[in-house]
Amino acid sequence: MIRIGTAGIPVSSQERTTFGGLKRIKELKLNALEIEFVRNVYLKNEVAKKVGEEAKKLDIELSVHAPYFVNLCAEGEKLEASKKRILDSVERAFYMSARIVVFHPGYYGKLSKEEAYKRVKEACKDLSEKIESKGWNVFLGLETTGKISQFGTLEENLKISKEVKGCLPVVDWAHIFARNGGRIDFDKILNEIEKSKLKFLHTHFSGIEFKKINKEGNEKKHLNLTDNAPPNYEPLVKKLVKSKLDITFISESPNLEGDAIFLKKMFEKQGYKF
Repeated sequence: MIRIGTAGIPVSSQERTTFGGLKRIKELKLNALEIEFVRNVYLKNEVAKKVGEEAKKLDIELSVHAPYFVNLCAEGEKLEASKKRILDSVERAFYMSARIVVFHPGYYGKLSKEEAYKRVKEACKDLSEKIESKGWNVFLGLETTGKISQFGTLEENLKISKEVKGCLPVVDWAHIFARNGGRIDFDKILNEIEKSKLKFLHTHFSGIEFKKINKEGNEKKHLNLTDNAPPNYEPLVKKLVKSKLDITFISESPNLEGDAIFLKKMFEKQGYKF
């Protein structure tokens, strides 16, 4: 099944609440919403539960994005604060029946990539054990990152998902495109996903501006697909309409719901019926 939605409340939602966002998603004939805890985890458990109940009524799939202040490559207080932000997000996700919490894993800093991997893996293992002990049936989603200073290549995230229970890669197509200096191999990514035998794939999409650095690149800002910003998602859409992959697309472009609808129409043009 293919689901498409927005990262946060749609721009056109007059009621600027999570409930208003759900209502607007339904009106737009979309079917997914990512709750954005950008700066802090603002929902209480009892409200999160009501959000989940409303989403279920409307057949809208929920996901959660943890606060951006996360660095699992850190140590001491910074590491523990990062873990708490993720766990608080997972707790709310559990109450709203969201199946995944997305987060940016961290920064290499002065660490070697091997040492950074070791730290992120250990932190994820600790988080996974705590989540399991609480009975929270929620996946940890490590997002592919858009800068070469950030931990989170597809290879790194896939490896952790194989080695740590309850972890999954979250594919940000635009981030991969930017980090690879303006290149993306949809076939290769989908083959890696298929080999990993994932139950489902959660993804982000948008256009993107980036700065090229040799053969790599750093993301600068998200752009609108409706303004013909790269990457071109049509080859990916053509592949996915023939696939049985359970996949969710979350729009992170400035034109949130506009680009979500734009992508939905791309699928419909290829014969997919939502």
